[in-house]
Amino acid sequence: MKRIMKYLICLFTGFGICSCNDYLDVVPDLTPTLDNAFSDRYMAERFLATCYFGLPTPIGFDYAPSSAGAFEMILHNLWTAPSMTIARGQNDRTTALLDIWATGRFESMYATLRNCNTFLDNIEKVPDLPRNEKDRWIAEVKLIKAYCHFYLITYYGPMCIVRESVPVTASTQGVRVYRDKVDDCFAYVLELLDDVIKSDALPKAITVTATEQSRFTRAVAYAIKAKVWVYWASPLFNGNTELANFVDHNKEPFFNQTYDQSRWTKAAEACKAAITACGESSIRLYQQADYSTLLTMSDTTARVNMLREAITKRWNVELVWTNSYSNDWHQSDFLPKLGPLSGTANPARSVGSVPFSTVDLFYSENGVPISEDATYDYANRFDVRTGDFGHRYYIQQGQQTAAMNFNREPRFYSTLGFDRGKWYGNHFESPPSGQSDLNSRYPQARYTEYSSHAGSGGAAWINVTGYWPKKLVAMNTIFRTADAVSWEVYPFPNMRYADLLLLTAEAVNEAEGPANAYPYIDEVRTRAGLDGVVNSWQTHASANYKSKPTTKDGLRAIIQQERKIELACEGHYFWDCRRWKTAVNDNNRLIQGWNVMGASVSDYYIPTTVYIQKFISPRDYFFPIPESDFINNPQLIQNPGW
Repeated sequence: MKRIMKYLICLFTGFGICSCNDYLDVVPDLTPTLDNAFSDRYMAERFLATCYFGLPTPIGFDYAPSSAGAFEMILHNLWTAPSMTIARGQNDRTTALLDIWATGRFESMYATLRNCNTFLDNIEKVPDLPRNEKDRWIAEVKLIKAYCHFYLITYYGPMCIVRESVPVTASTQGVRVYRDKVDDCFAYVLELLDDVIKSDALPKAITVTATEQSRFTRAVAYAIKAKVWVYWASPLFNGNTELANFVDHNKEPFFNQTYDQSRWTKAAEACKAAITACGESSIRLYQQADYSTLLTMSDTTARVNMLREAITKRWNVELVWTNSYSNDWHQSDFLPKLGPLSGTANPARSVGSVPFSTVDLFYSENGVPISEDATYDYANRFDVRTGDFGHRYYIQQGQQTAAMNFNREPRFYSTLGFDRGKWYGNHFESPPSGQSDLNSRYPQARYTEYSSHAGSGGAAWINVTGYWPKKLVAMNTIFRTADAVSWEVYPFPNMRYADLLLLTAEAVNEAEGPANAYPYIDEVRTRAGLDGVVNSWQTHASANYKSKPTTKDGLRAIIQQERKIELACEGHYFWDCRRWKTAVNDNNRLIQGWNVMGASVSDYYIPTTVYIQKFISPRDYFFPIPESDFINNPQLIQNPGW
């Protein structure tokens, strides 16, 4: 869809320059253009594409705060990506980094909402559009409209609801609007979603063609509704007394001040309905039986590859909703050099790094946190060990690496690349058909080695922690020579079925208690090769933690960690730690990695602080509205702390 839509930007820029204060201004000179835009099916479909184009990109250091805004991943300090600045607590209302509100920005969600309203106002004029297709397009645009409202809520809290277009003759005062209460904003989003679902106009499945990629299905509508309910029930939006003094123009709190337990019940119902809708569309977890290869490999490597493909395999059964932006440049950030370069070219920029705070989250091989495992040597995890026979499919046998890279769950090895850790595929010298995966390539990352940044294109081309987000590199992306890569572009997942299962586990635990939540989280764990939560903790956790899954508070913590593991580096944690209101504790910390300037084993494996993460509560739970918008609309009220 993105490939088709890019050429439409110039045509529709006139519809997209707007903000909360002028998002519905219609310039009379544009009237003939609007008439032409809906003159026939072809032109109307182009406008539909424009509405889709306005959806937010889920990941990208320069475009989405979720990539590095919580330091789940990081870049070298010479890269001035806005998400990195946000993670350091250095955003302000003047620059308003990664803003989606402001006047004059095409990325503004209000620009997209204006386009959606324009589409809905005019779609009935199209003379050659069949009724069933017209209804489908209307449902799609209403769903875009609902999601953009929701995204604005996650960004700013109270926003300006955009129910309909303002007439051309509207006065200046008519477009100077107030921010609405958070509960009213959520209620309107759910109203739109219910309209879409009741219309039954979206298909159960779509044909994957150049014009159909990432279009909405019935399951997407249900899944978004489930997510909206979970967010509305979460602590940030449900009885947030920290923001009692954040009041609207009537001096009433923007955020409800009384916790509503019934929201979790409705969230659980919405999640279960979404699971049913996914089942009707044959959406499920991607399993080892789905992984197909002509190469001979161990079950261990096959599981690691399968877990990678759940994210990067095009149109696999686990993808509920995807974003089809071109991500070859994105993969370049995460791909290490897997052999010596023959020239000066550096197709693998290798700048995306994973810090210890993310690495430590992954369970031990026993399926419990490494700090809670009775047998895991947590205190000595920074020591060095030599790759042994038992880890031969994960770590190069006979090579030295950190002790924390041993005895970890399969998702550790599918998600992360590291010095001397096996990296199957992505290289022209990977084992050919019939050979053992014991001969897989592995990064050699100590200074001056081929996976380090030495001599590879300048000081900025560096992985600063010694860990790569391997899961984001497509299996079919491959070095075809030492200096050239063929990129396998894949639709990036906005939501996977695993995400929905864990949202369901969270909602059911809060609404019904732990026992009913186990099946949802355990389904994800089983796919990853782990036992269920109850058995894992009772069997392997130290005495203080054995009963953890049996209480609502304990299982809540487990579900939160499970989300951080399963969805690591996919852009969910940034929003999750905010809606949980855990960011103030989690996001004020030292961000560490290995000493990547060290050439010897003893010099390299030294924990080194790269950044100091800063989160100012409650200010940083929401973004600032750009200062310039208060000139255009004095009725706006700024978020607290900005």
